[in-house]
Amino acid sequence: MINIENKYPSQLLNNAVIEFAKLPGIGNKTALRLVLHLLKRSEEDVNIFGNTIIELRKNIRKCKICKNVSDHDICDICSDKERDSQILCIVENINDVIAVEQTGQYHGLFHVLGGLISPMEGIGPDNLEIDSLIDRINNNQINEIIFALNSTPEGDTTNFYIYKKTRNFDIKVTILARGVSVGSELQYTDEITLGRSLINRINFQI
Repeated sequence: MINIENKYPSQLLNNAVIEFAKLPGIGNKTALRLVLHLLKRSEEDVNIFGNTIIELRKNIRKCKICKNVSDHDICDICSDKERDSQILCIVENINDVIAVEQTGQYHGLFHVLGGLISPMEGIGPDNLEIDSLIDRINNNQINEIIFALNSTPEGDTTNFYIYKKTRNFDIKVTILARGVSVGSELQYTDEITLGRSLINRINFQI
């Protein structure tokens, strides 16, 4: 629970600060600054802001194919006929899809796992979109899967698990070249390094 130690002159202000302070990376001072900024905006601007967040939460969907966020049942990437449907880039989350797309070096499809295997946090294979990945490989003509997971113990564990689940398929399994620093998160890797890692990807080996 978020505790706001300061006593504000308005309970409404206090409530708003508490809600903003629940956001990741937002402390009490930053939350107060954001709330005060909204108070300076017109009522119309604040309504647009609030309604945008409400509409986002109410109407955003998960793509039925790749599990990326979408406005429709099938996302724009999966429905794009110009993409190479025989290559799947496996990523942890939506941020990683955005990071790879911004490189401009990848033109295949994605599969979003929704996390990484982490026994310490109680996250197992059944908590991730791994079964749906195997179904995609089994039911479609996939020639290559690219592991684009974070270079962490959790990422390596997930790579290994998926590799074991897919090794009976006649597909090429590659991993990003280690231009991506070990222990770093994909979404924070600069576009040039990530792009080169995609181009120079190597065969995955145990």
